[in-house]
Amino acid sequence: MANLSTTYMGVPLKNPLILGASSLVTKPDMIKQLEEAGIAAFVYRSLFEEQINLEAIQLEDEMAEYTNRNAESSSLFPSLKHAGPQEHLMNLRKFKESTSLPVFASLNALLDETWVEYAKLLEETGIDGLELNFYDVPTSFDTDAASIEKQQVELVKKIKKTVSIPISVKLSSFYTNPLHFIKQLDKAKVDGIVIFNRFFQPEIDTGEETFYYPFELSKERDYQLTLRFAGLLYGNIKASIAGTRGIYESHQALKLLLAGADVLQVVSTVYKNGPKQIEQILFEIETWMDKHAYKELDELKGKLSHMNLKNPYAYQRAQYVDILMNSNEIIKLNPMV
Repeated sequence: MANLSTTYMGVPLKNPLILGASSLVTKPDMIKQLEEAGIAAFVYRSLFEEQINLEAIQLEDEMAEYTNRNAESSSLFPSLKHAGPQEHLMNLRKFKESTSLPVFASLNALLDETWVEYAKLLEETGIDGLELNFYDVPTSFDTDAASIEKQQVELVKKIKKTVSIPISVKLSSFYTNPLHFIKQLDKAKVDGIVIFNRFFQPEIDTGEETFYYPFELSKERDYQLTLRFAGLLYGNIKASIAGTRGIYESHQALKLLLAGADVLQVVSTVYKNGPKQIEQILFEIETWMDKHAYKELDELKGKLSHMNLKNPYAYQRAQYVDILMNSNEIIKLNPMV
C-alpha cells in the first residue's frame, strides 16, 4: 500500500491534499465530511485588512446617521467601535481547537505595519503556519515592477523576524519574471510558495451599466500554468511548493506532483463535487502509485521536473513552435477547429 504522507513547510501531513483558503471552513458539517474524506490540512479563510477597514467605515456611518436629529439628544446610539480583526481571530482560534489537523491562516493586508501586526495576532491563535496572500492589483502608472517586488520581499523579512511559525507566500502569475521573484523570496527564507492566486476579475452588466464581480470556480485546465512553474522551480528553491488552481481530479494532482509540487491546495472541486471527491482523489493516487510500484510520495515527486528531464525544452517556449508546425495535424484530429 502506497504511503501518501509528506511535509509542507516542515509540517508533517498524512497526504498532499490541503483545503485552500475559502468560506468552506465556516461550515461545521462540511469540515467534518472533509476530515472523514481524508483532507490533510486546512487553510482558514483570509483575513482582509481592506474588508475590516470598509466595515469600520460602514459602522461609523450607520452610527452617525441620526446624530443631531433630536432636539433633546445629540446621539441616539451608544459609542461603539469596530472590533477590527478580533472576530476573525476568535473564529480561527475556535476552528483550530476543533480539529486535530494542521491549520494555516491566510492574510491579506494593506500597510506594512498591519501585515506585521496581524501576522503576530494570527500566530497567537495557535496556527501551524501562515500564508501571506500577495493579492495586489497595481493601479498606478508610476509604480515599477522592481519597487513592488522589493517592497514585498522586505515585508517577508519583517514578518519572519516577528513570528516563529513557518510562512508561505501565495502569488499571482502577474509578475514579469515569477522565477526571479520567487528566488528572491526563497533567499528571504520564506518556507513555502503557493502558485498561483486567482484574481476575481471585474465584469460589466450592460443592462444596468454597472460593475460586478462574478464568483467563478477555477477551470480544469488552469492547472497547466501551475504545472509549468512547479516543474521549473523544483530543485531550485529550498521552500516547499504548493500547487493550486484547476485541480479537480487525481490525474491533475498526479501531474503536479510529478512536476515537483510538494502539496496541492484544492477548493473548486469541493464546491463542485463535494467533500467525497477528496476521498476519490486520494484513492486514485494511491492506486496509481501501487500500479507503478511507488511506495513513497517522494519517489515520484519532481520526476518530470525540468531538472530531471533529458529534454531541456520541455518547459520552454520552443515546444510552442512544434505545436504551430503541427497545427495541420491538430486540425485533422479536431475538425471543429
